Amino acid sequence: MSFTAGVVAVQGDVSEHAAAIERVARAHGEEVTVREVRESGVVPDCDWLSMPGGESTTISRLLQREGIAPEVRDHVAAGKPLLATCAGLIVASRDANDDRVEELGVLDVTVDRNAFGRQVDSFEAPLDVTGLDEPFPAVFIRAPVVEEVGDVEVLAEWDGRPVAVRDGPVLATAFHPELTDDVRIHELAFSPERAVVE
Repeated sequence: MSFTAGVVAVQGDVSEHAAAIERVARAHGEEVTVREVRESGVVPDCDWLSMPGGESTTISRLLQREGIAPEVRDHVAAGKPLLATCAGLIVASRDANDDRVEELGVLDVTVDRNAFGRQVDSFEAPLDVTGLDEPFPAVFIRAPVVEEVGDVEVLAEWDGRPVAVRDGPVLATAFHPELTDDVRIHELAFSPERAVVE
């Protein structure tokens, strides 16, 4: 079986996400084609979707300008997996607490941007994540935090605050799983048995 994965490529760790997705597919003996999403018309062809970190105001503006935003909403509405990391979590949320961000509203959470401080306050921590047997080496870089959750499953917390959540087909993290060699977060989001393939 083959799959098509899209990585929203308007900003962020695009190549790192693509490499992680390819490793997950290989681990399952599946073939995957990874496409970079910079304009409308690509997302409808994707079985999986990843929205990397970066600068949330820039990402949201470009998603709207290029006509990608409604396609991402349709992707999620069809039950297809979306992994949103760091700024991707902010953009996916229903409330980013920032008027400059036009949220996608596919993740029922309220977010506090840059909750963990500035770039110099970045850190790595072993994180217990529901669904993983061993702690995940989470890399936090100017990370947001989930302030309020609606109808979502909290998969991990740090310092008493949610940093990984699942809302239906959407898995979102405040940290950067693509910056490690550990692909288990991508596995949780994109495992072939969760993908919707016609």
